[in-house]
Amino acid sequence: MMRRYLVILMMPCFVMLFGICCLAGCEGSKHHLKKVRLNEVAHSIFYAPQYVAIEKGYFEKEGIKLELTTGFGADKTATAVISGDADIAFMGPEATIYQFNQGNADYLINFAQLTQRAGNFVVSRNKEEDFQWENLKGKKVIGGRPGGMPEMVFEYVLKKHGMNPQKDIDLVQNIDFANTSGAFVSGKADYTIEFEPSATLIEEQGAGYVVASVGKESGYVPYTAYSVKKSYLESHKELLEAFTRAIEKGQQYVNTHTPKEVAKVIAPQFKDTDRKTIEKIVKRYAEQDSYKENTKFEKESFVLIQDILEEAGELEKRVEYETLVTTEFSEKY
Repeated sequence: MMRRYLVILMMPCFVMLFGICCLAGCEGSKHHLKKVRLNEVAHSIFYAPQYVAIEKGYFEKEGIKLELTTGFGADKTATAVISGDADIAFMGPEATIYQFNQGNADYLINFAQLTQRAGNFVVSRNKEEDFQWENLKGKKVIGGRPGGMPEMVFEYVLKKHGMNPQKDIDLVQNIDFANTSGAFVSGKADYTIEFEPSATLIEEQGAGYVVASVGKESGYVPYTAYSVKKSYLESHKELLEAFTRAIEKGQQYVNTHTPKEVAKVIAPQFKDTDRKTIEKIVKRYAEQDSYKENTKFEKESFVLIQDILEEAGELEKRVEYETLVTTEFSEKY
């Protein structure tokens, strides 16, 4: 009888000790997350699936502690990864072609694609209900960095409409990516080509109007993708597979939830932007089919991007799809 009472008396202690051990185990698991340094080309609502993956904890569930920094330009993002300051680059895949053609032995390989249209918009000083691309002729337009994906796709659209970007418009290309909207608001041009949230914020200030979508006009292009050094790919396959899973969960969420729901999730990433504005932007991108349903980087997309580079006079020589793209992680889902 005495033994029975002893067991009963000791049971709460066992339960308490077991609970402490469980808590310690849970806390300890956080310390076993693998750090991944991701450098993104820009911080934009255009990349909503990535921010959903962050805010919903998908990376942590895959054993990843993500450290996010912004490069403000594909050239800077690529440099960060090549120099070892970041592990993964998130940028236009044209940068991987440039650095490969420059003879980099440990070149960057694209392993996942996020968006499938250009994410920038034409913002006009004036309200133009019936905007025509020909309206840009003879006007001062703030564009992007020469050789960068935003600028090349914009020029690709201009050529589709029979214009010569270098002759038919007064193209401004010496303003840093982070400062283009400020330059436009201060009166430096008639038009500017902007990403979100900058385009909508200019509208809300009453300083301009979104009159056209570059992405809608250009069609499907592999606008942004994730890439790593060849050596990192070879030595971190499980980690990159887990990273890809997290991104695909983010894509699935965005493609199965309303702009309002998505805006609520990613709002902490854009603390200076009103929730209604975030929702409006997500809706705008969703309606033009910007968000890819999966991370697979298809061969025809890689061919198209090289066509655009070639037309822009930025392609030294073509690169084989199999050399700079792998779908080994995407094809598992």
